[in-house]
Amino acid sequence: MKMLIYGEHRDGQIRKITFENITLARQLGAEFEVVFIGQVNDNFKEQAAKYGASKVLFVKNEKLNTYSPDGYAKVLMRIIKDRTPDVLLMGATATGKDLAPRVSALLNAPMATDCIKVELENGQLKLVRPMYAGKVRANIQLNGDLQIVTVRPNVYQASEQAVDAGSEEISVEAPDFKAIVKEIVSGAKEKLDVTEADIIVSGGRGMKGPENWHLIEELASLLGAATGASRAAVDAGWRPHDEQVGQTGKTVSPTLYIAVGISGAIQHLAGMSSSKYIVAINKDPEAPIFKIADYGIVADLFEVLPRMIEELKKMKN
Repeated sequence: MKMLIYGEHRDGQIRKITFENITLARQLGAEFEVVFIGQVNDNFKEQAAKYGASKVLFVKNEKLNTYSPDGYAKVLMRIIKDRTPDVLLMGATATGKDLAPRVSALLNAPMATDCIKVELENGQLKLVRPMYAGKVRANIQLNGDLQIVTVRPNVYQASEQAVDAGSEEISVEAPDFKAIVKEIVSGAKEKLDVTEADIIVSGGRGMKGPENWHLIEELASLLGAATGASRAAVDAGWRPHDEQVGQTGKTVSPTLYIAVGISGAIQHLAGMSSSKYIVAINKDPEAPIFKIADYGIVADLFEVLPRMIEELKKMKN
């Protein structure tokens, strides 16, 4: 099987999902190439090679330095027609959700999105993805000369396996753009993105107000974690929308997810139920979050969090 991996990057840095997908392709035993479009750093080839990419493609054109969803999709279409991969592999990120359906429509290719399991059996991909807000998991098999697959971040752990990499610069005529992204406004540079974090500490309505969020932030800081929030906390204006986890927010798959004062509405569970370990802290023993939690603490969070913070500080010292 031959794969083309879309190399996602931003602000001169390769996104972690790219390394995860390289690792996945390597584990599947597939032949693959990684393609980067737009303005890149000189060390992109070496970074990709460190995770096992032996062939890296660069599509350079000054016009492509500005991201355009329809423009990038047309460029990918041209590369796919030239390289004829069996699979286009992308991340189920904001960019992947933007690009993959456009490429699928341009090439009339079948697509499976937000996959949490990818296997190769007798030359055929076997895929698993959550459906109906995470209530069921569907086993999917695509049929087509080109199959498009997006993989949920953090599902596969990126692992290094350095190889000697070759590179090729591809010249394409940049298409006319219908739209371009002029600016991406993100939060503080030091704040971890919940979609890429290995540990997440999330707060909900039980926090009672933004004035208590320092407990979430302090615990997250001690754990090296990102901070998340339920929709109730975001709708109340306590937290920014980029922290929202759930069906109408971000889907996450960290190794550890700590849910503090979150009841566990199905919309929230849809965004975090694939976490490897879930710890729930809630004073209501009947809260739905406990049904999926690996560990549960039935207690007042305002008593539990200070104790956790105190113990972590002792361990740090």
